[in-house]
Amino acid sequence: MKDFYLLTTEHLERCLWFRDDSDFKVAMNYVAIQAACCPDVNVLAFILMSNHVHFVLYGYRVDVEWFITHFKGRYSQYYRNKHGVKAFLHNKKVDIRYVDYLDDSLRRAIAYVQMNCVAANICSHPSQYLWGTGNCFFAQSRQNGISLGELSERARERILRTNCNCLPQDWKLSEGGYIDPQQYVDIDTVEAVFRTPKRMNYFLASSSKARTRIEAPDVNLPTFRDQTILSALPELCNGLFHKDSFEKLSDDEKSEFAKQVRYRFNAEANQIARVFGISYSKAASLLDNI
Repeated sequence: MKDFYLLTTEHLERCLWFRDDSDFKVAMNYVAIQAACCPDVNVLAFILMSNHVHFVLYGYRVDVEWFITHFKGRYSQYYRNKHGVKAFLHNKKVDIRYVDYLDDSLRRAIAYVQMNCVAANICSHPSQYLWGTGNCFFAQSRQNGISLGELSERARERILRTNCNCLPQDWKLSEGGYIDPQQYVDIDTVEAVFRTPKRMNYFLASSSKARTRIEAPDVNLPTFRDQTILSALPELCNGLFHKDSFEKLSDDEKSEFAKQVRYRFNAEANQIARVFGISYSKAASLLDNI
C-alpha cells in the first residue's frame, strides 16, 4: 500500500552538502531526475539545506527508499568529482517516518519541511528560498523557461550532469539553470490537502520550525547562509593573518579566527563547525578559548 513519508537525512556536523549555488543547482536537477526515474513516487515537498535535506514523498516504502538512496548516490558521486571528498554520504542515515493522512500530520509535515529555511533565519517566508518547493503552491502563475527538448543532447548533459534519457522533453528549465520543481512536484495534491492559501499559511506559521524562530529569534540562528561565510573565509583569513586557509593557522590564531567569524557573521558554534570542517566540540573550544 502506498503511504506518505517524511524523510530527513542525518545532519552533517563537519561539512556542508552544498558549498555554493552551483552545488544546489545540481542537486535540484538530481531531485527532478529521481522524480522522472521513479514515477511510482510522488514528490509533495522538499528542501535542500546546507547540511541536510528533507522530503515529503508518497509511494510504496521500497520505492521511497530507492528514491532517496539513488539521490544520495548520484549527488555523492558529483560531490566527489568536484570537491575530491570520497564516501561523502556513505553510511549517512536517513530517517523515514510514516505520515498519517487522516489527521493534520501530512499538513504539518509539509509545513515543517517548507519552514526549515525560515527557522534558519535565511529568509522570512518559504517562497523566498530557491532550493526546494517554497514557491510551488498556490502560485498565481507558473514559471516560464526553455524546455529540455529545445536543448541539444550535449547541452542537456552539461546542465543536468547526467546522460539520463528518462526526463520528459517538455519539462522546463528555470532562469537559474535547473528544472523548475513545478514541473514534477505533485502540486494538485498539496493544494487539495491545504485547500486554501490562508490555511497553508496557518500551518506554516504554527509549525515547530516557526515556533523555534518565534521563541528564540536570536539564539542559534545564523543570519548569513553557510555558503556566504564559506566563500568569505579565505579573504578574511588572509586579511587577518596573511594566510590563505584555516588549516595553516596556529591554535591561537584559529581561536581568534573563529571569534572573528562569530562577531562578523553572527555565527554560532554549529555553523562555524560546518564551514570550518571541524567538530562542534572543537568549534566550541575555539570560541571559549581566552
